[in-house]
Amino acid sequence: MVLDGIVISLVVGFLRKGSLKGFMYPIFSFGWVFPILLFLQLTFFYYQNESGLIAVLSNYMYIFIYLLGLFFLWMNRHLKGFNMVFIGVFLNFLVMFINGGRMPVSEEASVILDPLYIEAMKEGLYGKHAMLTESTRLPFLGDIIPITSPYPKSQVISIGDVIMNIGIFLFIQDRMIHKKAQQQGDITTNVQAQETEVIK
Repeated sequence: MVLDGIVISLVVGFLRKGSLKGFMYPIFSFGWVFPILLFLQLTFFYYQNESGLIAVLSNYMYIFIYLLGLFFLWMNRHLKGFNMVFIGVFLNFLVMFINGGRMPVSEEASVILDPLYIEAMKEGLYGKHAMLTESTRLPFLGDIIPITSPYPKSQVISIGDVIMNIGIFLFIQDRMIHKKAQQQGDITTNVQAQETEVIK
């Protein structure tokens, strides 16, 4: 869902005649955290069913990944939209933490998905997700919101995902639209200053 939010935000930014120049310069504090998060996430997703050790550790590692991500977001909370991203990620972390390191997924909402996906969750074999049951704590924070046609990709998301993607949207719009306007204003100011110097 994060990738979808990024793509949608970029498309809207271009429709608003925005620019990617706002991403050309260093933006984030502790930027080295992001590639580590990506590496760990992909490693545990793809190999947890191949390695017994990784399978045993995966619950704890997903919690660690979320804590590292929350640290990164907190250190960059000054950026537009990052407070909302932090809240969304924290809500996802909270429901995973109190449910053993897995994101609960509603079976009713999952009817829009491939049946193999549901079976994999029931057997505990699908990434960081697990089937939502009567014993699930804070079930309303789990993946309970189904998204299907006309959306091009059927999926089930959480309240945290919604809040997080709103924050991503605000951040990308700020970098594409407001930073572009700011850069244009700086150029105009420089030109006027140069003209003033020439007149003098």
